[in-house]
Formats: sequence, structure tokens, C-alpha cells
Amino acid sequence: MTPSPRGNRSPEPEAADTAAAATEASLLARAQAGDVDAFERLSGAYADRLFMLLLRLLGDPDEAGEVAQEVMLRAWRAISRFQGRSSYFTWLYRIAVNEANRALAKRDRRPASVPLGPQELELPTSPGEDPARQAENNELRHALAGALAMLPPPLRTAIVLRDVEGFSTQQAAEIAGVSQAAFKSRLHQARLQVRAAIGDDALSAVGG
Repeated sequence: MTPSPRGNRSPEPEAADTAAAATEASLLARAQAGDVDAFERLSGAYADRLFMLLLRLLGDPDEAGEVAQEVMLRAWRAISRFQGRSSYFTWLYRIAVNEANRALAKRDRRPASVPLGPQELELPTSPGEDPARQAENNELRHALAGALAMLPPPLRTAIVLRDVEGFSTQQAAEIAGVSQAAFKSRLHQARLQVRAAIGDDALSAVGG
């Protein structure tokens, strides 16, 4: 049997991951040497998800956009000091969480809500879904958003990172900048407060 031409073979997943890691490492090295374009490509890959994280923490799209710009500015100023002790993604997210907490600390009042849609709460909707079920899901989302908005920033960050964003406990703890034990304690407190506010059904919708 004649072997297939090498050019027709699909790259193995491991090879694709290795190539992506090599590309990111190259961009990081160039960015640390002062290449602005490399920094924008490196950080731009995470821009949309970063914005959504800030939106969930801050509850206001305009403020989330402003803070996202500040995050990128701080990351650019500090990138030469990035030593690779964590992934670049984790490092960038840690800056975002710190900036979100800084923005919240400046407020005179807490946000009215934390935006969460059907996908974030794992409550699928479809055009043919029963209207009563849609109304129930909407009410559930609004109740959960209100409960999250009332949490102090460290607890809100814990539950957003773990239950909404879906990070592992280890990843979420690294992003929050605390030990896994401290993060688990915060997450436990956050879940208890959400349960007390709206019951188990809402929390189970986000993986609690």
C-alpha cells in the first residue's frame, strides 16, 4: 500500500499544542524585548475572555472596557519582569482580578447586577423551549446575578472563577493570588451566601 503523502496528514493534537506553545513563547520573548506588536498579538488572544471576566466581576460593560485597557497597560509595563512562574494567561488574569478589585474599592456603591447569560449558567434555551421554562430560567439568572453582586469582591471572584468561568481550583487560586486552601475557604463562604440568598437550585446551575 502506498503511504499517504506527508502533506495530507492532519497534525497530531500534541504537535498542534507544541506549536502553539512555541508561538506564544516566541511572542513573549519578543514582547519582553520591547516589541509592541508581539505583545498585542500575545495578549489579544485572551482579550475577549478577559473582558467577559471583568464584566462578570464589575457588572458594567463600560467600566469593564476601561479596566480591560488598564489591565493591558499594566501588563505591558510589567512584562519585562514576568518570570514564567505561572502561565502568561494566569499572570494576565491575576492582573485583571487585581484591577477589578481596585475598581470596586473605589466605588461608593456596589453594582446592581453581575451579567450572566444562559451559557454561563449552563441553562440552555432554544426557540422551541417552553415559555414557562424560559421565564423560570430568566428569574433564576436575575436572582443569581443579584446574589453575586452582593458578595464582597474576594468571594465574588472565587465563585466567578470556579463556578462561572470553570477554572480548576488550582488555576483559580493562582489567578486570585492565594493558596488553594484560602481559595477553597472563600469559595465555600461564597456558595453558602448564595445558597442563603436564593437556594440550592440556582447554585447547582453553575456547578455548585
